[in-house]
Amino acid sequence: MRTLVMLFVAMASMATSAMATPSLSRDVAKFARVQGKSAPPYGYVQFCVSRPRYCKGDGKTSSRVMATASRLSELNIVNRQVNQEIKPVEDRDQYGVEEYWTIPTTGMGDCEEYVLVKRQRLISRDWPTGSLLITVVLDENRQGHAVLTARTSAGDLILDNKHDDIRLWSKTPYTYLMRQSYLNPNVWLSLTPMSENRRKATAGTDANSWSVRAER
Repeated sequence: MRTLVMLFVAMASMATSAMATPSLSRDVAKFARVQGKSAPPYGYVQFCVSRPRYCKGDGKTSSRVMATASRLSELNIVNRQVNQEIKPVEDRDQYGVEEYWTIPTTGMGDCEEYVLVKRQRLISRDWPTGSLLITVVLDENRQGHAVLTARTSAGDLILDNKHDDIRLWSKTPYTYLMRQSYLNPNVWLSLTPMSENRRKATAGTDANSWSVRAER
């Protein structure tokens, strides 16, 4: 879909310098810093209403997975498999709406469909739900995009339908906007510094402002 994350474009532009130089250098930052609560993407809310079982946590509070060779291999395998299995297509073209999150059954989907499938596959491999966080970013073209963050002892690693390799979050070209809380998948946290007033305004944003793009 071509609709952008309109509200966050302006916010992220103001915060770009802050995001580029966190307390640790962006080149070496292993873990993304949360900045407070955020409204969830509209598509995620609708998805959870229709398929609540996919939006439940497992109750595990220690959810940063040890980055063993076998665990990193699982991330690599799942990321590559799903990237090959799903053909990218925008929600507008497939469903006739701007924003629709679902587990794809047609072999096609946009970025959030890749994320949902990867998350479920890793959960089936005994990854805790709190280690697999749906994350919304602005990509290198300033387009809304969804990726999956894997919380590991080696850092926050990104599974992305644009890339088959697994990357540390700070090694991607993205501006990070928000992601799920590892304690509760239905609570979303901002990754962009913003004032309390802006945070309150976010919660009242029009649904279409939260759309993310389908392109790989």
